[in-house]
Amino acid sequence: MLELQNITKSFGKRKIIDGLNLQVADGEILCIVGESGGGKTTLLRCISGLETIDSGQLLIDKQPFDPSSSTSEAVIGVVFQEYNLFPHLTVLENITLAPKMVLKKDEASAQTEARQLLAKLSLSDKAELYPYQLSGGQKQRVAIARALAMQPKILCYDEPTSALDPNLSQAVKQIILDLKKSGMTQIIVTHDWDFADEIADQILKVKPLKF
Repeated sequence: MLELQNITKSFGKRKIIDGLNLQVADGEILCIVGESGGGKTTLLRCISGLETIDSGQLLIDKQPFDPSSSTSEAVIGVVFQEYNLFPHLTVLENITLAPKMVLKKDEASAQTEARQLLAKLSLSDKAELYPYQLSGGQKQRVAIARALAMQPKILCYDEPTSALDPNLSQAVKQIILDLKKSGMTQIIVTHDWDFADEIADQILKVKPLKF
């Protein structure tokens, strides 16, 4: 279980998150929805360690957890809105880089696991391509595979359907629901209420704080 206790985050004098308390059970899907400027992406970045919180704490399985620590990538994976693939690496290299560097996996086992993930996400024939040769939907699935390669307990997504047509949005929805079946805890920032209603166990609605 992921717990957020009294989380506060400000940028300068502007308070974005104020005393947030939240629990996400193992295997649950939490969708964070709301208008722009409400702190959706900031909250996701705090959970994933890309921003530091000002006060409060995060707990995983009742143990205090620092998402900005060097080992957090193996606990919380992130699928970015812009995908953030390395342009000079092939699809396979994008997926195997972090497991080799952070988890110290050897090349053979990292490649085997990466190819299994690519097969699961219908990307087996894309392993040797570079990001510029992929469509938006394919890049996103590669980004999901790259995050899963670190075997995280929790997977976070920032606007996973924002740049996709309805058919691809359905494909992403199916990937998320399949991961839920395997027990993956998932946190999804989205502006799409219909998408959230279809997949979420829990919805957190955020709005800009009044000054």
